Amino acid sequence: MDEPGEPRLLDRVHDTIRRKHYSIRTEQAYVDWIKRFILFHDKRLPAKLGATEVEEFHTHLAVDREVAASTQNQAQSALLFLYGEILGFDLPWLDDVERAKRPIKLPVVLTVEEVVRVLNHLKGTHRLIGRLMYGSGLRILEALRLRVKDVDFQRHEILVRDGKGAKDRLTLLPRETVRPLCEHLQGVREMHRQDIDAGFGAVWMPFALARKYPAAPREWAWQYVFPADRRSKDPRGGSVRRHHLGDQSFQRAMRQAVRDAGIHKLATPHTLRHSFCDAPA
Repeated sequence: MDEPGEPRLLDRVHDTIRRKHYSIRTEQAYVDWIKRFILFHDKRLPAKLGATEVEEFHTHLAVDREVAASTQNQAQSALLFLYGEILGFDLPWLDDVERAKRPIKLPVVLTVEEVVRVLNHLKGTHRLIGRLMYGSGLRILEALRLRVKDVDFQRHEILVRDGKGAKDRLTLLPRETVRPLCEHLQGVREMHRQDIDAGFGAVWMPFALARKYPAAPREWAWQYVFPADRRSKDPRGGSVRRHHLGDQSFQRAMRQAVRDAGIHKLATPHTLRHSFCDAPA
């Protein structure tokens, strides 16, 4: 139990992650791993555990659960965050942890003809997203998180903000996507106008920009290029907003398109990035 008058442990984790501007996915993953760690040690307080118990948990993941190396690394990051940022303990380097083996895999790559077949089996907005990912080399979340202001039709450029490694970068806007993207944005703008008329229309803003620029969340420039079909409640603050499309929806559409195209490679949305080239899509 936490000390009387102190915030509960997981509440402190949530608050610290949000203060550091970590993504909501990181927040959900870290909280989940911390819960698993506590349950593994029979609900004992993490403050009364240490490096030995952390090593036991990681070895369990690698040996008993046979998790992937990336999964084990995520669990380790969550627990290092818990002890370093929340509890104020410095854990020694976990030399005795049984490491999950990281297999050496070559990425799946589709030929130009295969890409065209897959894209032709995607429908509507999903097809446009796929064309952008293939023609611009975007990761799935980079595509879904695009804002209107980050697409430059004059220069045929896309500005990817806060990409992998929290870095911004420029990539090209394929000429073949300009017309369908403009037509798509006409519909998005009408949806945004209807949201405004209904008393909504504000979008999530990063790094407390909504407080600095209170009118910005409702401005057209800040809206998502690929908004969700319906409004939803923000799990962090409770505000009702229209978020961007979920990645799972596109992943399901991609799997179905690969099957419908008769392609037997293990192609995923990320395969479009690996297949990225200047060929028409």
